[in-house]
Amino acid sequence: MDFRVVLNVMGRLLGYMGFFMIIPLVLAIHYQEPLEPFLVAIVLTSGTGLFLFLKFRSAEEWHIRESFAIVALTWLSAAVFGTIPYILSGISPVDALFESMSGITATGASILTEIEQYPKSLLFWRNMTQWLGGMGIILLFIAILPKLGVGGRELFKAELPGPGEDKIKPRIRDTARVFWMIYIVFSVVLVGLLMLAGLSPYDSVTHMFTTIACAGFSPYSESIGAFQNPLAEWIIIVFMFIGGVHFALYYRTVFVNSKSLVRDEEFRFYAFILLAATVLLTVLLWRDFGGSLTDSLRYAAFQSISITTTTGYASMDFNQWSDSARMVLLVLMFFGGSAGSTAGGIKMVRILLLSKYARRELFKTIHPRAVKPLRFNEATVTENVIQSIMAFIVIYFLIFVIGSILMALMGLDILSAISASVATLGNVGPGLGMVGPMEGYGSVPSAGKLILTLNMWIGRLEIFTVLVLLTPEFWKNR
Repeated sequence: MDFRVVLNVMGRLLGYMGFFMIIPLVLAIHYQEPLEPFLVAIVLTSGTGLFLFLKFRSAEEWHIRESFAIVALTWLSAAVFGTIPYILSGISPVDALFESMSGITATGASILTEIEQYPKSLLFWRNMTQWLGGMGIILLFIAILPKLGVGGRELFKAELPGPGEDKIKPRIRDTARVFWMIYIVFSVVLVGLLMLAGLSPYDSVTHMFTTIACAGFSPYSESIGAFQNPLAEWIIIVFMFIGGVHFALYYRTVFVNSKSLVRDEEFRFYAFILLAATVLLTVLLWRDFGGSLTDSLRYAAFQSISITTTTGYASMDFNQWSDSARMVLLVLMFFGGSAGSTAGGIKMVRILLLSKYARRELFKTIHPRAVKPLRFNEATVTENVIQSIMAFIVIYFLIFVIGSILMALMGLDILSAISASVATLGNVGPGLGMVGPMEGYGSVPSAGKLILTLNMWIGRLEIFTVLVLLTPEFWKNR
């Protein structure tokens, strides 16, 4: 392990993070709010980044161990330095770390109550971190640096470790740029549509940050429900759906084959799950609350897409829904969006391939001598990929179970404990019970918040990138 490489790259990333803090500082000046939280944060973050960059000079080439360490530790350091504005705004260090990690990992779980009392500049920073973390801070780093070579490829694989192939250009830097350009185009379009729907520029930008990033923070305690604006809700529904799709498919549909999107098996599975969940929730809400079928459809579509894509918005307090409706939402928290999207969770492609694998094993029970390869998008899936998916899901559920038990031991009821564990590990955000969309995580004990913070970090980097650092083999000399 070459720690000079790790610290050098971390220094560069912290420098960029300090640069982005200038934006909320300008807003603080505009709104005549305290400047200290961001002035101090900029000095400490940029100063530390500059020191690390100058102190630990290294070559641009590195290998997979350094890449895992860079990705895992850079995300952790981004969350740690992101706490500075929160702490200087009067939030306790543990709560600040929880909120910062939730922001940078695009989780949307919050400990803040009466959100409107906090400075607009702080809430803007809170939402902007989700936009930066949604597409990936490492991916942004790859896109803007002039040359990374092998190191860039290793970083790309470490931050986007899903089972699919995300590379759409021969050069990794170009692939990262395409992802970010698509992301920015959707972001600009969304801001314009939200303003046309009647939202202010501030509300349009802050909710763009957390919609296209499938993140979920809102500057309002009632989340999207604060607007009571059906048109804005439908616009957000569409863009949450867009954020949950593999971004490479948009590029391929426009520049390679116009049918790439509809032919993709993961996209069709993703759309089917969302459609089925929306129909089921519409029926349940119409049965339980009455009212118009149109309203039931809007609430059902909004919440099913919000939870499945791990955005975590709330157009109403779904914690007050019936047990059957809340059970649907709890199940959806495990799914997540597509690989290569801004959504968290297990990811649709893993669930789809695992279901194909189970079906093949049933077939082989009847025809033990048959050779039946698994296929996905007309390509054969290797056994190594299947084994990797199975290992991922086993470890995922193991972490979920351990987290649920620990939360229960800290005094949370069983529904709150289970939903808190899955909602943070899957980067969903709000859970059910004590950690519902209007309650937040403020009542969780400090030790529990630290555990859930770890959950968010592990979940955003899809488990292996973080857990590999805990294995003895990782630290042995080559």
